[in-house]
Amino acid sequence: MMRFRMTLLAGAMMAAGAVQAADVATINGAGATFPYPIYAKWAEAYNKATGVKLNYQSIGSGGGIKQIKAKTVDFGATDDPMKGEELEDIGLVQFPAIMGGVVPVVNVAGVEAGKLKLDQAVLADIYLGKIANWNDAKIAALNPGMALPNKLISVVRRSDGSGTTALFTDYLAKVSPEWKETVGAGKAVKWPVGLGGKGNEGVASYVKQIDGAIGYVEYAYAKQNKLAHAQLKNKDGNYVQPDGETFAAAAANADWTSKPGYGVVLTEQAGAKAWPITGASFILVYKEPENCAATEAALKFFDYAYKNGSKLALDMDYVPMPASVVQQIKATWADEVKCDGVAAMAK
Repeated sequence: MMRFRMTLLAGAMMAAGAVQAADVATINGAGATFPYPIYAKWAEAYNKATGVKLNYQSIGSGGGIKQIKAKTVDFGATDDPMKGEELEDIGLVQFPAIMGGVVPVVNVAGVEAGKLKLDQAVLADIYLGKIANWNDAKIAALNPGMALPNKLISVVRRSDGSGTTALFTDYLAKVSPEWKETVGAGKAVKWPVGLGGKGNEGVASYVKQIDGAIGYVEYAYAKQNKLAHAQLKNKDGNYVQPDGETFAAAAANADWTSKPGYGVVLTEQAGAKAWPITGASFILVYKEPENCAATEAALKFFDYAYKNGSKLALDMDYVPMPASVVQQIKATWADEVKCDGVAAMAK
C-alpha cells in the first residue's frame, strides 16, 4: 500500500482548523463498521478543508485489529477495546473517536419503528432460540394490543469478527445468566441460532430482505435502511428509544481513565434515559510508527473531527467525545506517540 511522506506547512492553517499536509495525500484505515457512516461524513468534510483523503475499509473490528498488527494501514478501528497488556505488548495507543448505540431491528408486517417493546430476558431468549415465534406469549405480554403475526423469527447476527457483536453479546451476558454461561461475550461467539451477515451492512441487508427477521446494527444503519427498531427496557426499568440523547445518557458517568487505552464498555449503564447497548469506537496507532508522517496525518484527521465534526455526528445520532476527554486524548498523543523521539502531535 503506497504511503507518502508528509511535511508540515508551518503556520498555514486551513479555515476549518486543520493543518494542510504537504505530501500525505491519503490516510489509510480499516476496521469497525459501527462508525463507518460518520467517518465517511468526516472524511468528506476533511477532504474539502485540506485536500487529504481518507481511505477507510469497513471490514469489522477483528479485521481492523489484524491490519494494524500487520502494519498495512495507518490506523485500525475497533468497537471492542483491546486490553492494556495487549496494547503494551504490541506497542499500540488506543483512544475513543465516537460513541453510538447498537439497536435491535425487525422486519415484521405491521410493526412500525419504535413500537415494539423488548426487555432483557426476551431479547436474550430470542437469540438463544428459546423464543421462536413472533406471537410468543412473552413478546405479546410486553406489547398488549399489538397484532403480532404467527410467524417464525428469523435471527440475523454477524458472521465476521465484530465490535458491534462484542457490544451486543456483552450486553446479553450482563442481563442473561444463561447467555453468559453458554455463549459468553466477544467479537465472535458460537451462536445458538441465526443467519450470519458480514458487517453492519450485511445484517441490515438480511433483515430488510427477510420477512420475520430480527437483527442488531449500529443506529445509523437502521435509519439508512429504513428498518424498524425496537424499544428496549433499560437497567432502571424504563423503555427507551435509541437516539443521541439516550446514548449520551448511557455515557454520562463513564470514567474513561479507569481502563488502559480508555477501554470503557458502556452497556447496561444506570440512568433513567440510558440506552442499554451503547458503546464507543476506538482508534489504534503505533507508539513508534514506521511511517511517522502517515500516523501524524491520521491524528490530524481525528483532531479535525473532534474540533469540527460534532454537528455531523449529532445529526446522525452519534455522540461526540466530551471536550474534557478530548483533552486527555490529545495529551496521550503528545506523551505516547513518538516519531524519532519527538511527539507526533503537540498537546
